[in-house]
Amino acid sequence: MSQSDLTPARTRYAPSPTGRTHLGNLRTALFAWLWARHTGGQFILRIEDTDRERLVAGAQEELMDALRWLGLLWDEGPDSPDGARYVQSRNLARYHEVVAQLLAAGRAYYCDCSPERLEIVRRAQRARGQKPRYDNYCRTRALSAAEHCVVRFAMPEGGETAVHDLLRGTIRFPNADHGDPIILKSDGYPTYHLASVVDDHDMRVTHVIRADEWLPSTPIHVNLYAALSWQPPQFVHLPLVTDRERRKIKKRSDAQQAAEDAEYAELLHVATLRQRGYLPQAVFNFLAFLGWHPGSTEEVMTPEEIVARFTLDRLSTSPAVFDVDRLNWFNQQHLKRLSNAELNALIAPYLRAAYPEAVQLTDAAWCEALSAAIRDELVTLSDAVEAARFAFEAPRTFSPEALTALQSEAASLALSALSAALPDALRLTHAEAEQLLRRVRDQLKQSHNLSGKQVLLPIRAALTGKSGGAHLVDILALLSVPELHERLQRAMLGAPAI
Repeated sequence: MSQSDLTPARTRYAPSPTGRTHLGNLRTALFAWLWARHTGGQFILRIEDTDRERLVAGAQEELMDALRWLGLLWDEGPDSPDGARYVQSRNLARYHEVVAQLLAAGRAYYCDCSPERLEIVRRAQRARGQKPRYDNYCRTRALSAAEHCVVRFAMPEGGETAVHDLLRGTIRFPNADHGDPIILKSDGYPTYHLASVVDDHDMRVTHVIRADEWLPSTPIHVNLYAALSWQPPQFVHLPLVTDRERRKIKKRSDAQQAAEDAEYAELLHVATLRQRGYLPQAVFNFLAFLGWHPGSTEEVMTPEEIVARFTLDRLSTSPAVFDVDRLNWFNQQHLKRLSNAELNALIAPYLRAAYPEAVQLTDAAWCEALSAAIRDELVTLSDAVEAARFAFEAPRTFSPEALTALQSEAASLALSALSAALPDALRLTHAEAEQLLRRVRDQLKQSHNLSGKQVLLPIRAALTGKSGGAHLVDILALLSVPELHERLQRAMLGAPAI
């Protein structure tokens, strides 16, 4: 289907600001945004804050910032000129107007059932092997408005409701399974059932793309649309994103996180990913492939490429697993696409924070050379702190492999030969460093029959405390000659224990 054949879609992302923004939330936002952009339509951000008891201070700002970071900019939302209509708590008059309409039409009624009565009903239903539901007790009582009353929507009591889902086809739900749901709480705030239907209608939403946990509630929404003589949108219920234990990703309390793998749980949150230095384009790419495929074997794609290829028929109906290794792979692939100058600009804040006294960081050419030297070591931007440590600090400890290399018979020969060969200069150019290493290696091969590894590994260990990392030539070119002398001499006097 070509772009010109598509009707512009109006999609929405409607989060509740009740906790930290995590990737399960953002995957839903991403697919809604992609469909709007692919069709040349509009993407709406709406804040569903009617559950007043669960609101978390700062959560709305965090989720809006996360969307901006990921590039999911909205066309309409709380920061629009008429932004109040995109925050549900500021639209109570509209919801009350619709409730009054339903009450007048006999499709809604007041209910004063106490929590104790409702629990007794549920207990009896479970004892009979029935699915717990409201028994519609107040439907025929003709109650009037009272302070403690809620308003319930009168669902059809017989037959079934057909829900057409663009991913799953038509699904039929027995109406008797639902009972009459609350649409207006006693505090005057609407429930999700009413508010989402009213807002989606008023905002002319064409496609409701949301998690499949809402699928069992959709018959209520379909019947609300019918009772109000409104055309329902098209529904797309996405399978859940699960953690590695196949559990739903959700907003967990600190106590729950402590009982789980804390590191894994932290990586589910956008704030943590940003702090660790994941690229937004990599997270975007990773999320897009959690339940969607481009129709080819291609995986590393830009947001623009994904928008061009995105269609709803390529969404999966199977749950997607949040795999940290796969996220890391995507980040590495997108890091490789950066120029040295781009990478340097991104890692600079991490290096300045870790090494605030380093005068080298004022030298732009040196910084870019450092970025080029360590780029292959990076999984995330924050990894630059450890990968570049050799450039700012002499090694205090040595890895087991490095310590073994320094204790070898060849170590003193290699370190002495390099120290003696260093020129009387402040720094080596890259070409000079390469020539110097080659000369020392060839000299010791001829004089002592040492292999390149026997020569170069002790030198690397003396300069960095490690057996791997940046190319040795880059290390020599980045460190000053006096610093090279000092580290070699210190190693020859005896490397510290691990």
